[in-house]
Order: sequence, then structure tokens, then C-alpha cells
Amino acid sequence: MTLAAARTSSVPGVAELLRRAETIGAMARERAIEFEKARQVSADMVERMRELELFRIMQPKRFGGFELGYDVFVEAVSAVASGDGSTGWVYSLGAVHPWMIGCYPDEAQHDFWRDSLDTIAAVSYAPAGKAAAERGGYKLSGRWSFASGVDNATWGIVGGIVPLADGPRPGFFLVPKADFTIHDDWNTMGLCGTGSKTIVIDEAFVPAHRVVTFAEMLTGQTPGAAINTNPIYRQPMLAVVPQCLVSPALGMARGALKAFIEQVGTRTTRGAVAGGNNRMSEFATVQLRVAEATASIDAAQLMIHRDLRETSETVHQGKPVGIDMRLRNRLTHTFATKLLVQAVDAVFLAMGGSALGMQHPVQRFWRDIHAASSHISLNWDAVGAMYGQHAFGLEPKGQY
Repeated sequence: MTLAAARTSSVPGVAELLRRAETIGAMARERAIEFEKARQVSADMVERMRELELFRIMQPKRFGGFELGYDVFVEAVSAVASGDGSTGWVYSLGAVHPWMIGCYPDEAQHDFWRDSLDTIAAVSYAPAGKAAAERGGYKLSGRWSFASGVDNATWGIVGGIVPLADGPRPGFFLVPKADFTIHDDWNTMGLCGTGSKTIVIDEAFVPAHRVVTFAEMLTGQTPGAAINTNPIYRQPMLAVVPQCLVSPALGMARGALKAFIEQVGTRTTRGAVAGGNNRMSEFATVQLRVAEATASIDAAQLMIHRDLRETSETVHQGKPVGIDMRLRNRLTHTFATKLLVQAVDAVFLAMGGSALGMQHPVQRFWRDIHAASSHISLNWDAVGAMYGQHAFGLEPKGQY
């Protein structure tokens, strides 16, 4: 598709996109064991998501995207992750980066979407690379772990220290797959199917236009925001991007609760100690676990969507997203995740021994959501302490 054709193609409505995401979620639920054993989501599943245009939710319109914002993104990711956590995680990471590419200089955006409007990037944000200044760009080397979905990506976004004329600064380098290799070191107890392997780069040349600094992303004042004028591209990175980690957890919790109700609702316990031959749904303790999980999920999604709504309203009004809101959002990312883990813990523990089989969806959601919550960006102690420092008028020690 040409860029001109992309600008004039029809845009599916939000309801239709979410219906498509639910379709993928149902397919993913049926193939969850397959993806777990393969340690990656299959290429045909990723291609199906491309065909359904699910990676275009936050992509710039001039490159065939829909520019619908993070509120739609969160619900689409959750719909996929409610079927399988690994598929939801891979989709989330793939679908958030068209927004990030929209923040790069114009030439980088054209590089990224030149061959396909459904290009996917894998990312590893930690500044693990070493870059040396070269004429017109940088020579980059390093190893970047936890690059989810990298096997199905055609570009990589990796962190490093950019040697600028006014001093070194952390930033993100955009690198085509031809310039890196993949080290297969992904063997985990949770999110097994995400294929979050290691990107290895050995002295690849990265043009200067394929670099954006962390400082630009933190403030929302990026080169791309001047070109893609939709206010969604002026949102500070850490106020919104961690939603790509929280929204799969939201879907996992919803999926675990649904699976629990489906299976427990018709199950009769064989309890040798007490309650034998009674329906599990009649036990008050089981009923309470459903109530606890439901309330935890509701509280988390209310916090998530409140932050997205208020952040969006602020940038649409042309106002800066201040430190209070940015830190509040970071607090929500971690506390909402705690609530969602609590929801899955409640139903998993209430299932008893029947949930221990590797084929059982609730145990997989339990393993996957605990793996998701271990991500450094969702670390409650680190982010919670940072918020507390701000509340006491201290300088927050962390990134926000």
C-alpha cells in the first residue's frame, strides 16, 4: 500500500477493533500451550494480527494508522491477553512502538514504514549499548536482553548512551533486523511464549536521524511530535508507555477470573476432609474469592483509565503534564499491577489441586502475571518509594 492510499483507506471503528482483538484472544487461548512449548508466539498468529490491523491503533495516520490513543490500546491488549498472557504481551509490545516511532524524526519514520505499513519493532530500553560518534551517526555495539517478540520483528529499538556534542545522554537507537542477531536465551517459568530473547549488535552504523533522546521522550517534546500533530504524540513517555506492561496483566486477570468461573461453576468437590460431593460454587470461601478478584480488577481498570483520560485531556488542552501527574501515573502502573496479581492469586489458590496441571489456564495466568509483575517498571518498592519521596518534598530517585 502506498502512503497516499494509506491516508485514504477506511478506518475501522473502536468497537470493530476490539471485536477483532477478542477474536485473537479466543484463538490465543486455544494455542496457549503450543506457544508456551515453542517459547514464542507463532509467525502466523502475528501475521493474523497484522491482517486485522491491530498494530495500527496508535500508528500515525500518514502511515496508515488510526491514532486512537492509549485508552483503546489498553482494551485491545487486554482482550488478547485474556486468552493468553504471552500473546497479549507480544501484541502489546508490538502495538505500542508505532506510537514511539511516531516520536522519532520524520526520516526515521519513513525508514521504518517504507517497506510495510505493518512493520513491528522489538525493544530493550535499558541503556546497555556503547555508541561512538561517526560522521552522520553512530557506531553501536552491545547486548540487550528481554526483547519480547523479537523473532517476528523487523526492527529493534535499543537503549544506549548517545555521545552528543553537549555531552552524553541516554537515548534510543532504531536498528533494522539486518544489523543484529538474536541470542536464544529465553527459558522461563512465566510468559514463556513471549520469546523475549537477547539482541546482539556488533558495530552497526545508526544514522543520527534514527536516534531520539530519553529527555525528549520524557517531556513529550520530540521531533516527531512536531510532524504528527495529534496530541497523543506529545504525551510523556513514562506517563503512558508502561501501560503496555500493565494492560496485558489486566487481560490476564480478566481471563483467569473467567476461566475460574467457567470451571468452578460446574465442578463438584471430592473433598476427603470436608465438603465432599458439594458444588464448589456453593462454598462461601469460593464466592468470596470471585468477589475479591472482581473488585481488584475493577479498581485497577478504574485507576488505569482515569490516568489515561486525565493525561490525554491535559495534552489536548496544550498544557504540560507536570511532575504530580507523571508520578501519580507511575504509582498507578505499579499499584494496579499489585491489584491484578491479587486477583489472580485469589482464584488460583481457590482452585485447589485441579489448577496444578500444565494444561490448566488459571495456573498459566498465575505464572504469567507474576512474571509480568517482576518487570522493573512495575516494581512496587522502587516506584512506590519514588512517589513517597515526592510526597515528602524530596527529589524522586528514579525515572518518571
